[in-house]
Amino acid sequence: MCTMSAQQPPALIRVLASSVAIADKAGDIVRNIFSAGQLGIVEKTGADDLQTQADRSAQDCILASLYTQHPELKVVGEEGELDMSGVDKSMVIRDVDPEALKLTCPAKWQGAAMGELTVWVDPLDGTKEYTQGLLDHVTVLIGIAVGSKAVAGVIHQPYYNYKSEGATVGRTFYGLVGSGVYGLTRVLPPADQRIVTTTRSHGTGLVQDALDILKPDQVLKVGGAGHKVLMLMEGQASAYVFPSPGCKKWDTCAPEAILHAMGGRLTDIHGAEYTYHSGVQHQNMEGVLATARSEDHAQYVLELPQSLKEQVKHSLKKKK
Repeated sequence: MCTMSAQQPPALIRVLASSVAIADKAGDIVRNIFSAGQLGIVEKTGADDLQTQADRSAQDCILASLYTQHPELKVVGEEGELDMSGVDKSMVIRDVDPEALKLTCPAKWQGAAMGELTVWVDPLDGTKEYTQGLLDHVTVLIGIAVGSKAVAGVIHQPYYNYKSEGATVGRTFYGLVGSGVYGLTRVLPPADQRIVTTTRSHGTGLVQDALDILKPDQVLKVGGAGHKVLMLMEGQASAYVFPSPGCKKWDTCAPEAILHAMGGRLTDIHGAEYTYHSGVQHQNMEGVLATARSEDHAQYVLELPQSLKEQVKHSLKKKK
């Protein structure tokens, strides 16, 4: 076990434990801003690419907290660089999650130095849905890569249970490849059905072409990459299919790591793994294909024709 008794836990475990505690605070910020009704919405590249005050403030909290706890850490956030001078110091979290700190660290990553880690942050995944009041679609995503590989992640759902009177609102779960998933129990989708989740508002002709080819029993169109992968984890969908560029590394790093730790698989549309080192291109140019069961993944790759796959990178629809 990675404990504090003889020496510090490995860098990967320390960053994961920090991220779990920080994600909880980011969720508080997201809820408080929505409740106040001052969303501060701006368009980044258009009406389908929005940013709110919750995106900005939650990212400030996450990045400032990570930099305070781990100054040498490389962090890439959706909303750009951090200006520490403008951060409210009350938002800086110095705590770590004690249970995450006890995780067994796989041997191959025990020696990874802090400088080998890159953290990918989406402070509010599903922003458009957030502005529309579709709060079940919203997640906070913190993914951790060692070198180029996504190996750990934290997903916080600010509005989990928000419709249940008297229930605790919000939950955080996390995973580490080789050590499992904590805070979420895997539920497998029906083996005799093909249920595909995909974008609800950023559809392209390629998305429909893929659905026509795959002929799913059911299609679930929802917002947020984190929410779509969560549907795989909870047995609501068999696959997440998005044959279009547009998703970014901060959308997929945490979901990929947790899904892999749980026995699923996420790749590009060709079946190749994405890379997550700090200098990599942010956009996932080759789409997203994820399955709840890793053993199902190859069949989806096989069924989607090469002609469709080749169109993905060249699509001008840079949406997710």
